Amino acid sequence: MTRTPLVDVACSIARATDLFGDAWTALIMRDVLAGVTRFDDLARDLGISRKTLAAKLARLLDEDVLTRETYQQRPAREHYVATEKGKELYPVLLALMNWGDRWYAGEAGPPARVHHLDCRSDTVPVTTCGNCGEALTSDNTTQLPGPGGRIGPGTQVLGPLIASRAGARSDE
Repeated sequence: MTRTPLVDVACSIARATDLFGDAWTALIMRDVLAGVTRFDDLARDLGISRKTLAAKLARLLDEDVLTRETYQQRPAREHYVATEKGKELYPVLLALMNWGDRWYAGEAGPPARVHHLDCRSDTVPVTTCGNCGEALTSDNTTQLPGPGGRIGPGTQVLGPLIASRAGARSDE
């Protein structure tokens, strides 16, 4: 079954999930950001076919999410390193991890812990307001129209709903 590309949808979530929305890409980024950076190690860790892994890595390279760096000259060996764009996916992965820990960890508990090196404490990720620091939830936020918003494929109902909020003040 052919997947419909979402790159032209006027929604940042759609555009991001066009690249990042499949499980393999999320797991590849999880591994790379955790320190598993060599092709053979990624293939073995994930149990993914080499062909699929090569295709996913090629897309991440094309999108400037990962880059290849040489770690050995003779014989020449490269590994994958997250770019700044790739590193900025880490909070997304942490949010997914936190949600998965809450709803799917089971009786044994979470499979991994997040340890903050700066304060030397285990922690859980929290999405907070960049202005006041309060936790953001679906109950205390809303979406307002942005400059790139438009009604089209993928936003036939949502687009007009958000556009109807155009008169809303940002301090309400």
